[in-house]
Amino acid sequence: MKRWGLMGLLALVACGPDDASDKGAQSRVCPNVIAGALSEPVSTRQVGAPLQMEEDGRQRVIIRYRNMGVRAQGRVEQVGGQVTATFRTTPAVAARMSLQEQRALLAEDPLVESIELDQTWHALAAATAPAPTLLTALTRGANPNELTAGLRKVQANEVWDLDGDGLPDPGRPTGAGVRVCVIDSGLDLEHPELMDAVVAGRDLLDDDDTPSDFSGSHGWGTGHGTHVAGIIAARPGHGGQGTPALQPTGLMGVAPGAELVIARVLDLYGSTHMSFVLAAVEYCAEQGAKVVSLSLGGGVATKTTLEVFEAARAQGMLVVAASGNYAVQAVDYPASDPNVLAVGALDAYDRRANFSSGGRGLALMAPGVDVLSTFPRGQGAFSTVDVQGTQPTSRSLLYGPIENRWGKLVDCGFGDSLDSCKGSTCSGFIAYVRHGKVPTDFAMVNVMKQGARAVIFGNARPEGGVDILSMPRRGQWVPAVTITQAGGTVLNRMLGELARVSMVRADYTYMSGTSMATPYVSGVAALLFSAYPAATPDQVKHALLSSAKDLGPAGYDEDYGHGLVQARLALETLAAMP
Repeated sequence: MKRWGLMGLLALVACGPDDASDKGAQSRVCPNVIAGALSEPVSTRQVGAPLQMEEDGRQRVIIRYRNMGVRAQGRVEQVGGQVTATFRTTPAVAARMSLQEQRALLAEDPLVESIELDQTWHALAAATAPAPTLLTALTRGANPNELTAGLRKVQANEVWDLDGDGLPDPGRPTGAGVRVCVIDSGLDLEHPELMDAVVAGRDLLDDDDTPSDFSGSHGWGTGHGTHVAGIIAARPGHGGQGTPALQPTGLMGVAPGAELVIARVLDLYGSTHMSFVLAAVEYCAEQGAKVVSLSLGGGVATKTTLEVFEAARAQGMLVVAASGNYAVQAVDYPASDPNVLAVGALDAYDRRANFSSGGRGLALMAPGVDVLSTFPRGQGAFSTVDVQGTQPTSRSLLYGPIENRWGKLVDCGFGDSLDSCKGSTCSGFIAYVRHGKVPTDFAMVNVMKQGARAVIFGNARPEGGVDILSMPRRGQWVPAVTITQAGGTVLNRMLGELARVSMVRADYTYMSGTSMATPYVSGVAALLFSAYPAATPDQVKHALLSSAKDLGPAGYDEDYGHGLVQARLALETLAAMP
């Protein structure tokens, strides 16, 4: 699972001027430059980063009332609590209150049924995920070339592109008329692929109607919601900036005609409280959404959550959620809720991704490894690694510097110590690090202190692929990329040669996680509702499950659920239902 938190303050030093080379050669530590992550300032945490115990000593809780919550809000405020949400589909309110005095007073109220912790939930994009090479990750198809391999794998184009020209055919189901509610980190509302798709939005954190993933002086958030939304509904022919993997027209979503309702609940670092998510689900229903896409989780079921998701189904919404990125046989919540459809992640070879959680309740699988989609404008990057004309497939690290660097290629092993870079020099070099033994940021700090001006991470797993890694959001870092194991084998024979790491800014990026698999299923569900507006969530769910491509052992299993979602077959199944 992607953890959006940061390291503590690191007072670390890195490369200095050339005249420090002798000292660097002796100690392998170069002077005079700071390297590493910085702790987040208080002002940034107040924008988001919800805590179990907040800085004013209050705790976020959900208070359940008997008698449908009559007097609930007034009673909480009477004892000094601050109500943050009042729910309509369950007799409860969310509030901030002191842990002792105010909570004790409410507990004495005979109308109070229970007081629950307002759990912290997180985005479910994986920090490290094996990715296929560029040639298998993308499909060079018809003109315009906007159909990614993931879109084809779930048969979306077989629903709306019967003539095979790469564009939606007139009259075919594209998601038109169907509202999909994306409960996530908000959006780059000006992204050219998405700006025409959004029909309504709400920022539950800032309590306004502008669900942007940008927050003034604090800058961009995670980009998670923009990536998810593009998988669902990126518009044809609206390409953004700078991507060598795509033509200028960009890419297309699974349901390129769907209408997006955006509910921002994740803060700048990908965290939220479950009360914001539950309030967002009710907002989705208000806005007439037929599908709710939840690429987040991390909690456990409570009476309040069960009632909200049951009400969502009764109101005609199909809720789709990520199974989790813990690589365990236990589906995360809310995906494990009985009224939610749980989705796991596949790699390019239809294997369960090594991070994807399975277990009882897993319903469907969809592409979730090295998924190319929209990203806040100019915040994505496409990288090239070149050593004597050899260019292995690479991916830039999320949130890292977008810069070009060159220098001698130096073997830094696992980057697990301050003497790991053999032949380092404080005049600068490109570090080659075998990823996996120590955390990414720890390895980067070690090699930066030895003089690295850029870092190339190699995948050490035998199955190959490119890891999708991320860096802490603040601090002093050098550009970094990941490459395949095969690429690393080649570079191992070229140590000491001149290496170049180049990057270009883009409005797109690659991400991995069950977060990325979930919107594929959400988009397919939108296609079905588009074709049959009167269909119920249960009918659409049945069509999705019964038509899925069986993977793993025959029939349902806890590693793959019912299998890979298939849009065309699901549509045919729904058409045949009475």
